[in-house]
This record gives sequence, C-alpha cells and structure tokens, in this order.
Amino acid sequence: MSDLVFGLDTFGDVPEDDSGALVSHARAIRQVVDEAVLADDLGVDVFALGEHHRPEYSVSTPETVLAGIATRTKRIRLASGVTVLSSDDPVRVFQRFATVDALSGGRAEVILGRGSFTESFPLFGYDLSDYDVLFEEKTELFVQLLEEKPVTWKGTVRAPLENAEIFPPTESGHLTTWIGVGGSPQSVLRTARHGLPLMLAIIGGSPERFAPYIDLYRRAAEQFGTTAHPVGMHSPGFVADTDEEAREVFWPRYRVIRDRIGALRGWPPVRRKEYDAEIEHGSLYIGSPETVARKIARAVRELGVGRFDLIYTGGSQPISARLRAVELYGTKVIPMVRDILAS
Repeated sequence: MSDLVFGLDTFGDVPEDDSGALVSHARAIRQVVDEAVLADDLGVDVFALGEHHRPEYSVSTPETVLAGIATRTKRIRLASGVTVLSSDDPVRVFQRFATVDALSGGRAEVILGRGSFTESFPLFGYDLSDYDVLFEEKTELFVQLLEEKPVTWKGTVRAPLENAEIFPPTESGHLTTWIGVGGSPQSVLRTARHGLPLMLAIIGGSPERFAPYIDLYRRAAEQFGTTAHPVGMHSPGFVADTDEEAREVFWPRYRVIRDRIGALRGWPPVRRKEYDAEIEHGSLYIGSPETVARKIARAVRELGVGRFDLIYTGGSQPISARLRAVELYGTKVIPMVRDILAS
C-alpha cells in the first residue's frame, strides 16, 4: 500500500514549556504552526486541525491557523479535523477554505462533522434540539457549493440563496471534502449518498468494530450510484523513543483532560489499567516507533483504509516531547508501516 496517506491531527492542545508551566493560547497556536512546518519538512502527507471552544485547546478556527501554515509550507496538505458545520455557515466555510486553498497552492481539504463537543452550539446561538437538521441541511448546501456554480437553495436553518455566486472559487475547481463520522450508520449513509470520502474517528475500543461501517459505506455508494472513495481513519496516540517513555509522558496529562471532559459526561475517572488496555488492545497508538508502526499497520490491514491520521496531542504534553513525536512519526513510523505492509 505505497499510496497509503499519513496525517497528523491536533486540536492545538495547550502544552507545557520546559519548566512544566502551561504556555499561553497564543504561543500554543504558534507552536502548532512550527509542528506543521516540521511535518512538512519530514514528508508527512497531511496536517489536520480540529475545532474546539474549550480552555484546553488553542485552535477554534482551524482555517485561520491553516492559512498561516500554508505560507510556511510547500507540499503538505492542510485539512480541518473536523469543521463543525452544524454551528457554522456553509458559505463562509467554503470561502475560508477556498482562501486556504489559494494561499497553499491547492493543498486545502475540509473534513465536515457534527462535532462530539457541543460548546459551539450555545456559543453561536444554535439549539441542540436542531442537532440533526442543522447538519443535514448544511451538508446539502455545502455539497452544492462544491460544484462552484451559482447556487439556488432553500432550507429551514439559514436564509435561502437564489442564483448566488460564491467567491473566491478554487483555482482547480475542486475542494477536497470529507465527512467525519464517529459511529453513526446514518452518517455513513449520508456520506455515501453525497459521494464524499469517509473519515472515521476511531478514538476508543478495537478498530475492527468499525469494519461494518466501511462495508456499509461501500455497499451504500454502489446502491446510490456514487463513488466509494478510500476510507480514512484517525486515532489518538503518541510516539517517543521507548514504549515506557511514551506511556509515562502521555498518561498523567491525558488523565487530566480525560477526567475533566468525563466529569461533564458522567464518566467515572479513568484508571491506569484502562489506559494500558487501550494501548494494548484498543485505539491508543502509544509507544516507540516500532510499537506504533506495528499497530497502525495492523489496523490498516484489518480495515483496508487508505489514510491514517494520528492525533498526536492529547493533553499538555511538553513542547519538546511533541516535537520529538512529530519527528519520530515522520522519520520512523511512516517508513516502518510502509515496509510492514509491503512485506
């Protein structure tokens, strides 16, 4: 699978400096840009930024940061991961990503999602009771916008459009657009119906349990008469020089953020044995380059995906450790996975 695509994902988690203190949100954003530049230099295929509106994360507008990255990189593709379309305006999303596409010379991608966090809904004045209809209608509009022709559209969640031209268009006439899915069969069917690529958010449990979703996507695309594109997956992890170092650097900071979010969702505090079990059998790709590469290769083989994105930040891991993780992913993990899959 020499054409397998490798990406790095982050939400711009606010990291620690060398003294162990959290840096400012502004510095965290600049740090993300530095990490993207490093990933570009090392040959990583895609760099993706997620959208959050919480104190632990610095990136609330992925396309703004991607625009900055675009001017400092040469070849890496620049994606959101994800853009919460439900609480945004499809026209503005298209315009912003078309702008990133211009600045990057055609390297922009957007991954649309409903979002697993809900902070953006009250923040921008949306009712959570409209969660499904917001995404359904806005996706319908966005798909029309991708044709880059005058748009006529009417729905219930925004003002109608009548023969509206949207500027700027992309230079190529094509903005690569995925739909991110966390485990809803209805979302898989919607993705197939629109003929868009599917990105699976596999953030817990065995990756194999997502095989039925991939099968559903391919069967549905055939029935709808659309294209079943190579499926992507993204999962959290962390790479260090040894298994022990990766686990010990990641664990205490991961536990803080996991329990903070878990308290809002009624989850019990995470235990170390659950963390270790998720590394051994689930969807945490944490360890030395060899360990992470073997686990990625196994998941890619079992699911038959065409892209793997590693969410390489999961808490306040120190800046130096994050840079090392990006370096090891680009220089060691990716070549090892390719070698394993070729053998």
